[in-house]
Amino acid sequence: MAPSEGGEPETHRGETRDGAATVSAELQATWGGTAERLDRVVPLLGLARSRSRATELIGAGQVVVNGAVAVKPGAKVVAGDLVTVDGADHYVGRAAHKLLAALEAFAIDPSGRVALDLGASTGGFTQVLLERGARIVQAIDVGHDQLAQQLRDDDRVKLVEGRNARALTPANLAADTGVADAPTLVVADLSFISLRLVFPAIAACAAPAAELVLLIKPQFEVGRVKDGVVTSPAQWGDAVRTVLQAAAEHGFALRDLAASPVIGAHGNREFLGYFVRAADALPTEWEARIAELTGAPEARPSIDTARADEGR
Repeated sequence: MAPSEGGEPETHRGETRDGAATVSAELQATWGGTAERLDRVVPLLGLARSRSRATELIGAGQVVVNGAVAVKPGAKVVAGDLVTVDGADHYVGRAAHKLLAALEAFAIDPSGRVALDLGASTGGFTQVLLERGARIVQAIDVGHDQLAQQLRDDDRVKLVEGRNARALTPANLAADTGVADAPTLVVADLSFISLRLVFPAIAACAAPAAELVLLIKPQFEVGRVKDGVVTSPAQWGDAVRTVLQAAAEHGFALRDLAASPVIGAHGNREFLGYFVRAADALPTEWEARIAELTGAPEARPSIDTARADEGR
């Protein structure tokens, strides 16, 4: 099951507009082992850092076998097959591009800060935080053995595996990571759990002046949906409203909202929310922005909300 001999995967080169040579993001290698699943072959050939990253690349249509785009992680690869990965980059997971976009859009600087990464997985968010100068990243994940090795080996990363984000407390976070300082930046890319259930833990653990960058995933906010994919603009809007309301109930107010530049698993739309602590959170003031991003109609304020608005 070992990859073929021949050294490192081949990197294709292109040219910039001024004619200078540049390394493109396309890598390819030939498989020389026995028949094996594609999602196992890709990392074994050095074309991705992990099996989960390989699955992401396949799902995004960026893996080609013998000239044909692969659509299934379980597709069999046999000796002699040429595997090409297009669009690969140095990030350990494509989620990195979600956080990169958020930090730019919201003008957030992680430099010198203790950051808490909820749902660290392979470490895309953690990697971005480190590259942007975070002093420490407390990487929390309910799973095991997912974080990329290069991040495991980084002394700035304090990894906690097998910990459900909703069960975090200041005490167990400090004990598990060995970091007494409360995080001043909290980022989250969580699956199979609503952010509503995690806000109590965030409120308890985050520093008083903490900033939050949370990925809002409608498929985990609106209940069961067919094939796990939310396609309704109205449901996208409801999902965002649900998170904003939960944030307000725990002392956080939205400061900005953006669409994620990366489509989620199975084609799900996702959104990025920037929150800070505030006693005067008013989720309804974001209705126009929610409608703009999701295409959902603006929700009518309740009588109580309308009266509250009049008194502001």
